[in-house]
Amino acid sequence: MTCSKIFSGDLPELINEIIQYFRHDYKTLHSCVLVNRLWCRLAIPLLWEDPFSIKFPKNYHFIEIYLHNLNDDDKTKLNEYGINKDIFPSNTLFNYSSLIQHLDTRKISYSIENWEASIRNSTTKTIKSQHSNNPIQNILQMSVFIKLIYKSLFQTFIENEANLFNLEVSQYSHQRSEYFDDAFKLILQNPNFLRNIKNLKLDFYISSENTTKFLEFLDSNCNSISSLHLLFPSYNNNLPMTEKALSQIINSQVNLKKILLGFNNFPLYHSLLSLKNSNCSNTLNVIVFYHIDFRNIVVLNEVFNQLNVLESIHLIYCLSINAKFLQQIINLTKPFKLKSLLLNKILEIESLELLIQKFGNHIENFGINAKSYPQQLVNLLELAMKHCYKIKFLHLPVGLNNQNIDLVFNLIGNITQNLNHLFIDAINNDYFTYNEIDNKIELSSILLQNLGQILPLKLEYLDLGLAIDGNDLEIFLKNSQNTFIKKLLIRNKRREEDDDIFPYIKDYIIKKKRVKYLSIIETFHENSKDLFSLKDKVKECELYGIQVLYYRDLYININCFIKETYL
Repeated sequence: MTCSKIFSGDLPELINEIIQYFRHDYKTLHSCVLVNRLWCRLAIPLLWEDPFSIKFPKNYHFIEIYLHNLNDDDKTKLNEYGINKDIFPSNTLFNYSSLIQHLDTRKISYSIENWEASIRNSTTKTIKSQHSNNPIQNILQMSVFIKLIYKSLFQTFIENEANLFNLEVSQYSHQRSEYFDDAFKLILQNPNFLRNIKNLKLDFYISSENTTKFLEFLDSNCNSISSLHLLFPSYNNNLPMTEKALSQIINSQVNLKKILLGFNNFPLYHSLLSLKNSNCSNTLNVIVFYHIDFRNIVVLNEVFNQLNVLESIHLIYCLSINAKFLQQIINLTKPFKLKSLLLNKILEIESLELLIQKFGNHIENFGINAKSYPQQLVNLLELAMKHCYKIKFLHLPVGLNNQNIDLVFNLIGNITQNLNHLFIDAINNDYFTYNEIDNKIELSSILLQNLGQILPLKLEYLDLGLAIDGNDLEIFLKNSQNTFIKKLLIRNKRREEDDDIFPYIKDYIIKKKRVKYLSIIETFHENSKDLFSLKDKVKECELYGIQVLYYRDLYININCFIKETYL
């Protein structure tokens, strides 16, 4: 009876809660749209709050729906660059442009590029060919085209009064910086567009002449940011002005709860002092240091003592994690938890031991991202096994070998109740050559024969980088048959070209529906093959409700993990 009422629409509040549960599960949301009008009305905003980030299914034609809102003059301009206005829908059921809540400038330009390619290659020929025999001219035409579409998208979002909550501005090249410059001019004329921003990420490898102006605009118009993510390398142009503007943004915030500071040689000194003197002393509870070089930073105690509600800090692949810096952390009197300790290098094990002794019981994200000396790695694993019981995210390094692998198993066994993200990399391309194949196969064999029986009953994410023998894989899959893995990724270095692991995956994973998302990429010498490109096998997986994605789309790099978890 209750189920019947839900589907008929008699319990709208309950229906809304159910559909909210499917946020980011786009395939299910698409199905919800087809149930009835109420389900459609509740699901559509979730599908359209951030379409540029949808990884699967790949479809960029939502851009045409956005551009439907442009006036005739703007559509005529698009026609001049080869876009036939017939590709735009004549009518839409919803004002989709008003539903956007998340914008990532990098993903916008990427989506436009793929959209252009899809309509240029379509059989309907809805886009006029603008290509010449001059490759430089073609590149320039493409740049002008992307810039025009980019600006048009921002224009329709602004005109339809979208209520933007999340903004990520990434400038990795001068060209992408130019794309955003035009959009910024529109934003300057419509400051309310960013007025309600809660989560802001600025990732500026390249500065344009408008960078400082944009930062000053944020300072004046956005003071309710709760999560601030700043990545500014030291070679950023006009660094003193950038430093000043960043400090002013921090100072202007009245509800700042989380902040990330990075990258190498980030202007950390003044940013830290801004935290000390800002309005956020009673709101800031999370600080993430990402790829920061801590040389000559001696103000931690001075700053942290002014932060009254600080709960946790995170050290992620930072530099100069030496005795001098670690002693500052250890000596801090303010109560807080060190929740992330991800290392690029193991420099001074004695100081790390003091740090882990003090904070180990709070560490949730732990690992090392580089090859280490065997004894250093043994010491680190022993410290983690002794003091760290709450690890949720574990990244095990390239330096694994037959001598330290037992420590790895012991560590995983200790943290089984909390572990939900596990990365094991035994074949990192930077250190693995085919001359070492026998050692890698032996290590992979030991891992597969022993890992399955110590995995938790449920994992959010498992990424295995191994040189796999089929018999060993079968042992692993049998031993772990009670474990459900939401996202399973396998990177396999084949010894022989015809070594196929898919039959084992089919029998023990696919048919038993033990995963939700699956990615497999296999390499033989320099040739890589992604499971997603094998359409017949993808269809087999879909018959059992398993989505196959490109490895690069399912892979969670540390930057994405930080954003999803803390920002």
